[in-house]
Amino acid sequence: MAERDTEITFKKETVGKLLSSFFKEDKTRLSVEATLLMAEMLKIFVQEAAVRCVKQAEREDCDEVEIEHFEKILPQLLLDF
Repeated sequence: MAERDTEITFKKETVGKLLSSFFKEDKTRLSVEATLLMAEMLKIFVQEAAVRCVKQAEREDCDEVEIEHFEKILPQLLLDF
């Protein structure tokens, strides 16, 4: 499988809206630092998921990562984080 060095990024606005959707009170505010920290955590999470999917595909002698590979590693991700 070919390696790609594509940088994973998330827009601050998207992360902010995602986090805000879980707030119970409208008055709750999110700092810029908290948004940037969560974006970095999402980046690490996505990178870890991608690596695990590639390894799962390799174990199954597949040339491409399919949704089934993601479905197989998903329980691991939920337990690790």
